[in-house]
Amino acid sequence: MRTEDLIDQLSARVPRLSRHAGPRRLLAGLGGGTLAALAILLVAYGLRPDLAEAGQTVAFWMKWAFTVSLAAAGFAIVRRLARPEGRIGAAWIALAAPPVFIAALGVLELAGSTPETWTALWLGRTAARCSSAIVFLSVPILACLLWSFQRFAPTRPVSAGAAAGVLAGAAGAAVYALTCPEQTAVFMATWYSGGIALSGVLGGLLGGRVLRW
Repeated sequence: MRTEDLIDQLSARVPRLSRHAGPRRLLAGLGGGTLAALAILLVAYGLRPDLAEAGQTVAFWMKWAFTVSLAAAGFAIVRRLARPEGRIGAAWIALAAPPVFIAALGVLELAGSTPETWTALWLGRTAARCSSAIVFLSVPILACLLWSFQRFAPTRPVSAGAAAGVLAGAAGAAVYALTCPEQTAVFMATWYSGGIALSGVLGGLLGGRVLRW
């Protein structure tokens, strides 16, 4: 039997998968991990007591706009890198846009304030816990995303893991926003971005080990 004939016979027995099977699996991992992160938030930190009032402010929704847009860009990159032929392409622009935008807002915020208030704007009341809390909340999300990758064949496991880490960090930051009392853009540009970046580093380290095949 020719090799080509053998391949045809073997491939004929493989069930056809929906083109949406991959994204659905990634969404399942993201959704399951985010629910776990929300449960951890409620136990470890609790919701901010003035959540209803905060939900009526621009600053609260700015945090969600920042984190959710970053998560959406991260998901697009993770989806690409999950495939053997996956390339990031121009998707990195969408990933870089939210941090650049929030950093620009932070600069404008500092420029419109007196130097005496800069430290307070930058550190707020919770700088000591913010980045570490985001990484903590991102761990179950990252674990679920790496589980999702078990059905894929990434050829760049470190990059795929790092992208999954950024996605997990952004989703974890969106969950953390439910307890975070801070309102300034410079705080988000520093401590939210720092936590998300650390989650990306963690994802890259784990991806290099877990996603190899």
